[in-house]
Order: sequence, then structure tokens, then C-alpha cells
Amino acid sequence: MERIDVMVSKLIADKTMEQWVKQHPILEEIVYADEVFWPNPAYRMENSKNTLTNADIDDAAERLKRFAPYIAKVFPETMETEGIIESPIKPIRSMQRVMEQKYDVAFQKDLLLKCDSHLPISGSIKARGGIYEVLKHAEEVASKHHYISVDQNYTQFDSDTFRTLFSNYEISVGSTGNLGLSIGIMSAQLGFKVTVHMSADAKQWKKDLLRSKGVQVIEYESDYSKAVIEGRKQAENNPRCHFIDDENSRNLFLGYAVAASRLKEQLHVMDIEVNADQPLFVYLPCGVGGGPGGVTFGLHAEFGEHVHCFFAEPTNSPCFLLGQLTGLQDKISVQDFGLSNQTDADGLAVGRTSSFVGETIRHLLSGCYTIQDARLYALLRDLADTEDIFLEPSALAGFYGPVQLMSQQSGRNYIKKHNLTDKMKQAHHLIWATGGNMVPQEVMQGYYKKGKNINI
Repeated sequence: MERIDVMVSKLIADKTMEQWVKQHPILEEIVYADEVFWPNPAYRMENSKNTLTNADIDDAAERLKRFAPYIAKVFPETMETEGIIESPIKPIRSMQRVMEQKYDVAFQKDLLLKCDSHLPISGSIKARGGIYEVLKHAEEVASKHHYISVDQNYTQFDSDTFRTLFSNYEISVGSTGNLGLSIGIMSAQLGFKVTVHMSADAKQWKKDLLRSKGVQVIEYESDYSKAVIEGRKQAENNPRCHFIDDENSRNLFLGYAVAASRLKEQLHVMDIEVNADQPLFVYLPCGVGGGPGGVTFGLHAEFGEHVHCFFAEPTNSPCFLLGQLTGLQDKISVQDFGLSNQTDADGLAVGRTSSFVGETIRHLLSGCYTIQDARLYALLRDLADTEDIFLEPSALAGFYGPVQLMSQQSGRNYIKKHNLTDKMKQAHHLIWATGGNMVPQEVMQGYYKKGKNINI
């Protein structure tokens, strides 16, 4: 207890830090920004708070199919996939060898990389949920004014008639960067007036890119939560402004969830089946929780108990972990526990989690782990050197998951508890790369150079 003496007197939700640590000993490591691996004790328990169904995911998938001809028309980079916004899966054997040697672990199957870092249009996992919600809102506005019906050709959305209609409406969002990119780019393309409220940690190049698309960017000196609050306030005073709420949006969540059925098809093409004897472990970087939460929801709809999803967060911004661990969700922040919420992983720099997501997937989440910024840069360097794949720092968080699962006692306990010990030789590990290909070359070279100077 010596390490927390200076914080004992601080009350957090009617408990002192000492009381919290007594209840959850792992908190002593978390509050000092140590790397931890936390298996979720609520995994597979009953969850009465989930109101979403597989039919909701199917509805989202059908809507994206309706918009596919329009997407292919206005974003030529999607023509090859006929307007479906999807990313490839790649084995990363050279990186795998480096990780096995560096961390003294062994993986029996190829490590796989899900390259949402290279999704078309906005180059991150946010291209899924963000673009989906904008399209759904556009469909609702157009239907309200009798401009479109679901049996018509959606390429009509690329016309002056529709752009004039949408110019009378506004869309706003609070973002650390990537969600703002996806929503800003898609909204501007359709003709909406769009405002992105960006937190202090958002990278300048993302702000510049949005402004070049005609998006209004409002900057704040505070963190992500402040940007969301201000964006929400703006929308409340304008009945024609649709606020995309990263903390509470079912539409964002379902847009992310659609990834799962497509992933299942991709794995099938690779002759990879997921079943009781061949489990799938998935590692997802996590900010407020919407992206990884939606993907996790979708994956469990496809694979049930045979998929195991772990969320990765920076050591100074483990908001989802704290929300799940304490059960308080968005009632507490990382700052309440003395953490700074300062991290170079800008997309993950979130101090307070989403209660909606936390409650919806509480029984589906296998666990969380944290990773220090220096390790993100070291992994960035190693991936670039071995695979010639360049990701932004936050997108490297997933790589530490399989290492932690195999090397930490808490990870081995998870394997044993869920009767997976004899199945690990047939297990597949999928790392979700969440962003990177839109990073300007000079910025990426700066990331890489920083990684070269780190000895981890």
C-alpha cells in the first residue's frame, strides 16, 4: 500500500483510494501507470441491459449495401470493392518472429493483422461507424422530404438536388481526430454543413485535412470529453443539426459491428474456421469504446463463445478498463485516479468511457490491458522494419495483447479458466490496426524516428 499513501485521502465515488485498492488490488498498478493485463470477471455473465440484436446489425449492413453504388461513384478508391468499405487481413510472419524473440513467446499459427488502418476514404476504423451514421442520417433526411425510397438507385445522392437539400442541415461531432475525419469527409461530400469539435490532443494534420474539405474545425485546450460536451450543446440549440454522439450512438456502434460478418467471410477464404477447437483471439485499441465495442458485439454475433476480445489502452488513459473494473462506467474518469490522460496515442486519449458501450458489451469483453507510449513507438518501428507497414501510434496498441495473454499470469489464468489450454495450438490471433495510412509522410517519419531511439 505504500505507493498509494499520498492518495489515500482522496474520495472517489464515496471510497478512498485505499479502499478501492483493497477491493481491486490491480488498481495499485493502474494508478501508477504500470502496464497491466485484466481478465474480465463479468465475461459470459447474463446481461439484461443489452437492447441491440443481430437484426439491428443486418439492417445496418443492408443500408451500406444500398449506398454502395453511391460510394463507388464518389470515392473511386472503393470501385474495386464495389462501394463496400472494407480492409484486408494480412499474415505478419516477419513481425511475428521479432515479437516471439523479443518477448519470449511462441504462436503456433500466423499472427494476423486486420488493416483498418488502410480503409478507404478516411483511413481508420472510424470509417466504419462514422461514415455509416452520416449515411443513415442522409437517408432519413432524404426520405423525410420524399427524395428517395429504399428501392431506388442511391447514386442520386451525388447530385445538386441532394446537395442543395443537405446544405440546409448540419452535422457536428466531438473527436480526438479519426472519427472527425470520417464524419467530416463524408458529410462534406454529401453537402452537409459540418463542424468537428476537436480536443487538444488531436493532431494538426487532421485539423488541416478537415479544413481543406470545407469542414469547420473548432479547437479546445481541454481533452476529448470537453469537445463532446461542446458539440452536444451546439446541436441542442439547432433543430437542423444532427450531433453524432461518440459516447452514446447506437448507429456508430452498429456501423462498427458490420465488420464481423465480412471478417468471417475473409477468414473463410483464408481457410480459417472459428469453432470450439479453433478459437479466435482479437486485440482492439480502445478510446471511448464505440469502435472496439461494436466490433466485439458483431464478432460475438458471428462466433459466439469461440471469439475472445481484449481492449488495449494507454497506461495514462485506461478509461474503459476503469469503467469495467469499478462498474461505474462514465461516473468516474482516469483523472479521478490520478492519471493524466496524456498520451501520444491521440485516438485513445479519452478520460471517461461510454456507459452505453460498457453496459452493452460487459458480458462479451474478455478483458483489457494497458501499454506505455514508448512501447507503441517500438512496435511501430518493428512493424515498419519487418513488414513495411506504417501505422499511427495508437494503432499499435493491439500488438501487445497476444504477448500479454501468453506471458502474464493473469493471461494464463484466463486461458485455464475458460478451458483453452489444449486449444491454444490451434488458436488464431488477430490484431486490429485502427489507423495510419492517411498520416502525412513527414509526420510518420517522425514517429518512426522516435521509435528508432527507443530500446524496448
